[in-house]
Amino acid sequence: MKYDEFIREVQSRARLSSLEEAVRATRATLSTLSERITEGEANNLAAQLPDEVVYLMGDSDHGQRFGLDEFFNKVSEKEGSRMQDAVYHARVVIEVIGDAVTGGELEDVKAQLPDEYNKLFEAGSKGEMPSD
Repeated sequence: MKYDEFIREVQSRARLSSLEEAVRATRATLSTLSERITEGEANNLAAQLPDEVVYLMGDSDHGQRFGLDEFFNKVSEKEGSRMQDAVYHARVVIEVIGDAVTGGELEDVKAQLPDEYNKLFEAGSKGEMPSD
């Protein structure tokens, strides 16, 4: 999957009005995920993503320990969105990542996270749109 296709998929599935919003959601989710997983796993994930998407991961301190609520709080802050929207956008970004990488790679990422993170890998664009 190429960068433009990746971002367009995020925009379409998350029902965002612009590519800029899709980039912001992708950056917020990927950089937070990169903070939570080990550097080695972040590198393995990055190896299967387009270079421009990898750039959105940022250069973070890997292997931090924080729960799913804090994950979503961080995404919300970085994205500048309401919590409900950030949760939905993060799930969509993870869903698009799942389409862009091998199934085994996504399972490797999931294996680094506690069970409470299973909610991150649920729904996505196949779930319900957040309501006000």
